[in-house]
Amino acid sequence: MKTSTFLKLIGLPVVLALAYAAYRLGGSVIGPKIEQRIERIGLTRSQIAANGPLPGEVSLYAKELACQQKISTPGYFPSLNGAEISDAQRSGLFPCASFLGSFDGPNVVYAWRSADDYPGISYMNNRQPGELYIVGGEYPTTEDPSMAGPFVAKVNATTGQEVWRTYLDNLNASGRWIGNANLNILPDGNIPFAWSNQIVLIDGDTGLILKHNTLPSGAAPAADVNYKHLTIAPDGTLILKDQTRPTGCTLQGTVAIIKCAAEGMKQPPSQLVAVDPKTLEVLHQIQLPEPATSPHSVTTFDGRIAIYVAMDTIVQRAFWDPATKKLALDPDWIMRAMAPGQTAATAATIIGDWIAVVTNGIGSETVPSSLVVASQKDAKLMRTLYPFGKELKKGQWSFAMPKPGGDTDNGMLYGADAGLRKVAGAKIDVASGELSTGFVIDVTTTGFQPLIGPKDRRVLLLTNMKPNVEAEPIKATFFTQNYKEQLTWRDAATGKLLAESDFFEPMPGNGLTVPAFGGRVYLPTAAGKGFYVLQVMPKPATPR
Repeated sequence: MKTSTFLKLIGLPVVLALAYAAYRLGGSVIGPKIEQRIERIGLTRSQIAANGPLPGEVSLYAKELACQQKISTPGYFPSLNGAEISDAQRSGLFPCASFLGSFDGPNVVYAWRSADDYPGISYMNNRQPGELYIVGGEYPTTEDPSMAGPFVAKVNATTGQEVWRTYLDNLNASGRWIGNANLNILPDGNIPFAWSNQIVLIDGDTGLILKHNTLPSGAAPAADVNYKHLTIAPDGTLILKDQTRPTGCTLQGTVAIIKCAAEGMKQPPSQLVAVDPKTLEVLHQIQLPEPATSPHSVTTFDGRIAIYVAMDTIVQRAFWDPATKKLALDPDWIMRAMAPGQTAATAATIIGDWIAVVTNGIGSETVPSSLVVASQKDAKLMRTLYPFGKELKKGQWSFAMPKPGGDTDNGMLYGADAGLRKVAGAKIDVASGELSTGFVIDVTTTGFQPLIGPKDRRVLLLTNMKPNVEAEPIKATFFTQNYKEQLTWRDAATGKLLAESDFFEPMPGNGLTVPAFGGRVYLPTAAGKGFYVLQVMPKPATPR
């Protein structure tokens, strides 16, 4: 037998044996790599870049908490974000939150999605660093129009893993109207929570329901009220106000007000209520002269606890007297912000001695939105600015859902009109109230406009909607949630873009992107899986 033939006969089994050994040895390496690639399918570039949970800059945690504890927020847990929107005034200002990116050079945004699912998130609040609370289950989506909820959950602030979840209702069983509900943390760490005509006190450590009470519905049927609006007065008293669903409307979610009002259905007037924070006893109540779809804001004026309530056609002040435990409307302070053709004012922003609102809170097809301020000393002293012009083109829709962002330190106000797909930064002279347009940018958002960072390095957070069908009218896009949404970081003085995230599932309408410890921001999603943790960093000179 030739040598070459012998080698071929011997070599074939050897080659086969080596190939089999390589398969057995390499399988443990190849398999995971394939699985990893499968798991990465569907991830955005920012998620792939992060490749795991984002704790942020942990060295900032203690500094940010200490900074926030120096700011007076009576009635609330002294955290970076212990209230629905920063504080009782709902200012949307977070001076102790950090921006880790560059103001001058390019930035990159890293993202990671929560480990667990929290359907229909509306609000998220921090308590101590590492502690995060979520309200969800009360924002209907096209995929889940009859959601189970609301619920309150405590989760790991970095991973989004659930610690506990307390469900409070299920509209499919109770038949109640379930709309958005907000989230606030008391100084003792517990959570007062209201929805429909119900209120509970929840143990912030365990999720246990400690107290319960039923709230008065006033002139509206009990099935048509939603006590979404809960704030805390400086003396600790809970001040609540209900939204009312138009009579005859059977839709769910807060959006039911907008849809049914557009069909001509009428809302009953709202109720303003004072509640004891420990016992949940109703201390006093008054009926408002009109429906009040927008939240109220609480501050002090001339030594008295003042409550500014935006209603369908007026904004009126009420007072809470801790001594007599009585609420009273102020007949001498009524702000008439809406021009003919405009609709309800947004919630009030308090900026110095001025009360600021944006009009067209439930939309207009005839007149653009305006930014209006009135003096707390005299409501007749008003200033009005039309940052997007005074006329609508045929087919345009003006829809300014969120309250204006406010920065008293820098004399700035911000207004977002999602219908016109624009956001304006306006300058206010805090002495005279005079308004002027600082900048207008092309951004489509129904979300609030949080401000983070110190006075001289203020950053504006704006979400930006991207329709899945560009030619689709914005009204249809919003109501069908047929869009994706990103978060942008901007120089608050100029509107200059500093950083932008990838596009994710839509955020809830009138939602809030939440500043988090360590320079991070939480982006809640209505239809997605839970929420995203986002972190901005200067773009590295060389790819990592």
